[in-house]
Amino acid sequence: MTDPNKDKVKTLGIRLPDELHTQFVLVASLDGLSLTDAIRKAVELYVQSKRSEGNFAERATAALEEIEREAATRRSAIEGLFGQEAQAVEEAKTRGGRKS
Repeated sequence: MTDPNKDKVKTLGIRLPDELHTQFVLVASLDGLSLTDAIRKAVELYVQSKRSEGNFAERATAALEEIEREAATRRSAIEGLFGQEAQAVEEAKTRGGRKS
């Protein structure tokens, strides 16, 4: 079976000052890279450098905790709106949709 996410890509539009763009085109050309490949490489290097920052993992953990808090708040709001019905749907989803 093929991975449905394998070939998914996002399009990113960026604005660069003329001088930086000219330099970027030249550098990419000298390295034998397309602008797309050069941008991809720059983004990969940026992500890699952020991962090695001292407090990056701590900030990522804090962001994840905030996402979990927001999800819990929204879940409570939905349960408040629909009561037992929402809880039954959630339980069915965790059982894989099978009824006992």
